[in-house]
Amino acid sequence: MRTPLGHIFVYEDRYIIPPYTTCTVYIVSVLLCICIILVAGDAYAHSLFNSAEEFYGGYRVQVATTPEFPQIDEISTILIRVTDEDFEEVDSFTMGLRFFYNDLQVDAVPPQSHQGGHWDIDYIWKKEGNHIVMVDMYSVNGDSTDILTYTFNMGTQSPFGYIFISAITVGALTFTGIMTYIYLPKILRRR
Repeated sequence: MRTPLGHIFVYEDRYIIPPYTTCTVYIVSVLLCICIILVAGDAYAHSLFNSAEEFYGGYRVQVATTPEFPQIDEISTILIRVTDEDFEEVDSFTMGLRFFYNDLQVDAVPPQSHQGGHWDIDYIWKKEGNHIVMVDMYSVNGDSTDILTYTFNMGTQSPFGYIFISAITVGALTFTGIMTYIYLPKILRRR
């Protein structure tokens, strides 16, 4: 029996939707997603958790670590990027690093010259917790300037990090389990 609802039929007090209607909904959904992706253009990832930037003396220095939470006694990479006030990468720079823990210097990397605006250095963190990393820039593009010191706070993985990640994972799995328990029987009953 045809109803005023268009292509929806009523049979024994239940609405029956023909399969082509469901297929049409899926096709429209996919086309809508494709349109959104094309219109959205560029997508940008979030900043790394253990990252920061500072603008000082006409230059911007950005630092980050990979992995985002360095592990104790394991190699991590410190990523450094130097740009000018127009956010253009510099051609070369000379830079050194100093590492502080509880206000005591625990390590240092002597000044080194680098071509381009990037410097990736492998480093092994020895102590757990927050460190102050002082980045000393001695020259940019071959011009000797006063030493510019940029200060960054960087942390290593602590047991709290594992607890946090575990709590988020358990929460997501619990939510998925509850939604599956509620909606899966309804979906299977329709078929």
